[in-house]
Amino acid sequence: MSIRPGRRRQRTAAAVALPVALALALALSACGASDGSGGSSGGKGKSKEKVAQGGEDFAGAAKKTAAFGTDAEPGQFPRTITHAMGKTQIKKPPRRVVVLDVGEFDNAVSLGVKPVGLAPTEGDNAIPSYLKKQAGHPKSVGTINNLNLEAIAELKPDLILGSQLRAADKYKQLSAIAPTVFSIRPGFTWKENFLLNAAALDRTKQAKAELGAYEKKAEKLGDDLGDDKPTVSMVRYMPGMIRLYAKASFIGTILHDVGLPRPKNQQVNDLATEISSERIDEADADWIFTGAYGDPKATDRAKAQDSPLWKNLRAVKKGQAKDVKDETWYLGLGVTAADKVLDDLRGYLVM
Repeated sequence: MSIRPGRRRQRTAAAVALPVALALALALSACGASDGSGGSSGGKGKSKEKVAQGGEDFAGAAKKTAAFGTDAEPGQFPRTITHAMGKTQIKKPPRRVVVLDVGEFDNAVSLGVKPVGLAPTEGDNAIPSYLKKQAGHPKSVGTINNLNLEAIAELKPDLILGSQLRAADKYKQLSAIAPTVFSIRPGFTWKENFLLNAAALDRTKQAKAELGAYEKKAEKLGDDLGDDKPTVSMVRYMPGMIRLYAKASFIGTILHDVGLPRPKNQQVNDLATEISSERIDEADADWIFTGAYGDPKATDRAKAQDSPLWKNLRAVKKGQAKDVKDETWYLGLGVTAADKVLDDLRGYLVM
């Protein structure tokens, strides 16, 4: 799941221009695909627990995304990017970039790009606070699940960055507006997505350097924690569900990079397992970090944390159950958010 920043990314080029009329793009308004949770919605039952399954080919998404990119040399344009939806030619260095999710937003801003348009999540439609100083003033183009194609076209972008999972059904319309590059999905593929976006923006060297710095920082934190590392449980309260985030998630990759052990019920190779407030004791670990998607009052957080099951957890008794920022720990999906999470972990865990 984790990749090293020095890995060469590449594929051959063949320019593709999708012959879809701009008028068609403007005539249709987008209604995004998938939930706004930073992952895909839950699925089949597994014994006593529900697993939030990523869908077909979920496990191979990181490896497939690592094979995307370009053979173009630094500074070379036109360049052709191979991505989840095929091949896209970018004729000149992008100057007006629209991003269709918070992960692409983090990626672009981390590389010094100020997007002209942003589709935030339904849970929080503001610019993420941790990126606000560097982000400029992007215009809203709907939300990740409800794209506004007319608003995107009005911005006259020269590059659109998004994902197949979020907006595959809008790819042709988007490509009629501007060259469009899609990763397979957001989430645990964040490193591969970062390098794919960087290839489109001609900033691969910078992206590899930033990933390298992140990985050194994660390794240093793991070393400082020593051999006897505490178990860490990741709980996220969402409308209608409570998730224990597992290995194939954004936060799961960060904890893996640090070498932090997880409870057995969070060691599944998928996004998360789902529990109810009546089973909140299954979140037990040495440390518990909780996030809330959107308005916490719209979730079962209060009910779960008012219960004797919660209050009797060893992490709660020791004062080692902490609320964390959802916008970085769960929604950030990029290298700057990951760096912030490492800072938070160090503050909590390094004594």
